[in-house]
This record gives sequence, structure tokens and C-alpha cells, in this order.
Amino acid sequence: MTMVPGVVLEDPPRDLKFEHQTLFTTDCIQFLAELITTFDSKVEKVLLQRAARKIHLDVSGDLPEFSSLTSHIRDDKEWKILPVPERLQNRHVDVGDLAPCDTERFLKALKSDAQGIQVDFDDGNCPTYSNQIKGLFNVYKAVRHHFKDTPHISEAPVLMLRPRAWNMVEHNMMVQGKEVPGPLFDYGLLVYHNGKLLFENKSGPFFYLSKIESHHEARLWNDIFAWTEEKLGLPCGSIKATVLIENVLATFEMDEILYELREHTLGLNCGIWDYSASFVNKFGNLSAFLLPDRSKYVNMEKPFLRSYMELLVQTCHRRGALATGGMAAAILPSDKGSSQYHRILEKVTRLKLLEIKAGIDGFLVYDLDLIKPLQELFLQHTNGKNQLDVLREDVSVTRAELLTMPSGGVTLHGLKYNIEVGILFVASWLTGKGHFIYQDQVEDSATAEISRSQVWQWIRHQVTLEDDSRMVTRGLIRDLVEEGIRVKLVDFLQSNTTKGKERLNTAISIFLEVVQKQDFPEFITTYLNLEHTFLASTAE
Repeated sequence: MTMVPGVVLEDPPRDLKFEHQTLFTTDCIQFLAELITTFDSKVEKVLLQRAARKIHLDVSGDLPEFSSLTSHIRDDKEWKILPVPERLQNRHVDVGDLAPCDTERFLKALKSDAQGIQVDFDDGNCPTYSNQIKGLFNVYKAVRHHFKDTPHISEAPVLMLRPRAWNMVEHNMMVQGKEVPGPLFDYGLLVYHNGKLLFENKSGPFFYLSKIESHHEARLWNDIFAWTEEKLGLPCGSIKATVLIENVLATFEMDEILYELREHTLGLNCGIWDYSASFVNKFGNLSAFLLPDRSKYVNMEKPFLRSYMELLVQTCHRRGALATGGMAAAILPSDKGSSQYHRILEKVTRLKLLEIKAGIDGFLVYDLDLIKPLQELFLQHTNGKNQLDVLREDVSVTRAELLTMPSGGVTLHGLKYNIEVGILFVASWLTGKGHFIYQDQVEDSATAEISRSQVWQWIRHQVTLEDDSRMVTRGLIRDLVEEGIRVKLVDFLQSNTTKGKERLNTAISIFLEVVQKQDFPEFITTYLNLEHTFLASTAE
């Protein structure tokens, strides 16, 4: 309970009473309550609009297009966003998937030479109450220079704060009898405690906005930013955000999204797996949108992804906004002389050079050992802090190019890999972790989304394997789990204890349930966050 009327806040997790007390002051709770009361109904409207749009697409068979209703925004070549702050002119390499509850990794990133840190309460984080409180408190300490042997916030890598997306709910706080939107909980605590200090040190407050699907959603965030600036006495336009274009629908509204946030945006970000999964989310029932094996046929060189990246670069640079790319998920071996080290580095370098040549201003890495070689890659192939002068006037992307799936089939290896990643992600969440390392790369909710999406779609369309012409069915999925995947994952997780085996069994059951659903669950994180088994397993 709290002293603020209408607000119910759960007691602090074990061993986090001081952190909880520091964060949840009466004034902060009052600010959160006002923020949530003001915008909760608008968040709910966004979710209803998403559902209505999905129903329209399903019923009508319509496909997204560049709307004639907003053509005046796209056709007006004169408008620009407000200038990007000096602190963010160079975005070459950020550290990604950094769940701030991981104090050790957070401190290493603060001490690194990266340009920025994606302080991730979303894709790379599992939103248990403990994780949220630890992460929020670690940001609080970093901004105040309370960590020993770390740079002052004005000299450390820029903190790019990433609250949860609209689809996530915070179960541990209720306002006016309702659980609160996860993004407002995260954002409110981050900006209330750190906004002024970051601004005074010319280091923020800067945010990543996840899973935006339309310019209406961007408008809502703009309203939230303007409201916050007035409440906290921050100058108009001081809050800045990079919007992650992770959904195919948003690709057709990139100009409009920048326009709605023109006083508060830094630019747009393009990735690969959440974006690719969005095709299954929106059009998964249509055979024309059958996505082939991602391990063999899907990468940023494919036309539908390259067109999306080039259009994003062109749109951003035309408006004076930065265009950033996705995260290199690879993990380099410790032996720098090994052939495996050079093979992985060569692959990462080749794909990131593709992005640089497309005009990308920066991207993310998970492995801190990739920071230096990729910074050097930028220095070798670009001039200056960014590529805003690369306007890509040669680019003319069509609707068809954005909506044409790559050719290819499904391999047994790809099917097994997707099953393994999906199960391991659920198992990871059941232990309170939002990402994990598997087969030399990091896996998070984005790769879990594409993994379970592909398995669901392949079952729905009864595809046959390239290897032996077997049809992908739920029976085949269960057989593959029992004939080898289960044992493989037991060994990987070292889950030979009774509790470990029970957890893996639960993860397998949840994954099989998700990929067999008649209606495609929109987000695996939403599904898990509302799942009794997950809530019970993470209860403090």
C-alpha cells in the first residue's frame, strides 16, 4: 500500500527494501499516478486500435500501403526534426540487450568505449519485480556516479533507456483499480529520477521506443514527452527518442512517425527478427507470406529487408534524423587466434559493412569485444560522426518490394533450431532471465518471436522439409522434442536436478501450446507475462 490515494504498490522484493524505498518516494508515486491516470486510457485505445486493424486485415484481405491521407507529410520535403544533440551525433556502436539488473555487465558497458548503451527493460530483460527494481536502481546510481571506477555520466556511453512496449503490463502496481501499463511504469520511474540530471549533464533523457506500429502511437509518446517536460520543468524538446521500426505496418508510416515526434525524435532503428516475425503476426494465414527458414534464407541482403533498411535510411536522412541498424548477436571466442574467432568476426563485419554502405549511422553489439573492430569499420568506410549527408536519392522503394517474401524452403536443421530457441527462451524467463547465449550468439525475445512464429506458420501451412519431404505438423514437433531436443537441452541447461527437469518440462509444454494455437498469440512476452506458471515461478 502507499500514502497516495488510488495507488496500490506491492511490497518490495526480498533484499531490495532500500532500493524500493529509494525509488518509490511519495512524490515519485504521485508523479506515476498522474502519468498513468492521464495516459492509461490512451494506451488502452492504442491496443484496441491494433486489434481492430488486425481484424480489418484478416477480414478484408487488404495489405498495408502508403496512405493517401498522410501523403502531404511524405511529399513535403522541407520539414525536419529538431537538430540531433551533440552528444548523439556519433552513434556508431551501442551495446545492446543490456538488462540493467545485470550489474556486472552494466558496469562493464559503462566502462567501455561504446558510444551508447541500450539500457533494456524490453527485449533483453525478463520483467520480474526484482529485475525491474534492480535495473531502475542501477540506472539511478549510474546517473549519480555512485558506482566506483566508472566514468561520470557526462563522459560515459550515453544511456539509451528502453522501457517495455505497449503490450506489457506491470503486475505490481495498480492505479484506480487497474494494473498499469509496463512502459509507463518504466518510463515514469526513469524520467522522474534521472531526467533533470541527465539533461543538466547534456546526456539525456534519451529513450528507445519499442514495437511502434503507427504514427498514432508515436503521437501518444510525443504527448507523454510534452506532458513530462511541463511537469518536471524540462525545456520543450529535451526528451529524445529513437523509434524501433519492428513492424511491417510501421514501415509504411516512417515519415509520419518522425513527423509526430519531430520535436522529440533522434531517428529510427531497423532490425531483422522482430520485423520479420511481424509478417507472420499480421499475415501469417496467407500463403503468400510464408517465411522460409531463417537460418538459411533470411538476412539483411534479401530484397524485402534491404528495401526496408534503405527506405529507413532515406527517410531519416531526408529529415535530419539518424538511421541505426540492428544488433550483432554474435559472441566472439576468447582465443583471438582461432579460426572460429576469425570466421565469426568476418561474418559480422561483412553484414555490418552492408549496413554502413546503405547509409546506416550506427548499430548495436552484444559482445563488448565487437565494439572496437566495428568502430574501426566505421572509420575505414565513412567520414565524420554520422552519414546524414548520405541522402540515398537513388532509392525508390515500392510497396511490392517491401511485401515480397524471399524464396526458399524449410530445413530440418532450421526447424530444430527454432524449436530449441523457443523452448530455451521460455525456460530462461522461468528463471528470471530475458536472454541467453546459445551456439555462439545471444538469443532474446526478438529471436524467440521469429522462432516460435516460424514454427506456428509452418504447421499452419503444412510445409514439407527440404531434407526428407516430411510435413511439419504438431506431431512432428512433439516427436523432434522427444527424439533428441529434450536431451540436448537438458545437457545445455545442465538441468539434471528434479527442479531443473520440471522447469524444462514446463518450458516445453508452454512452447508447444503457443505454436499450436488456432489464433496466433501476438507477442510471446505478453503470453508469458500473463501466464500463471510464469507469475508463480517468479513470485518473490
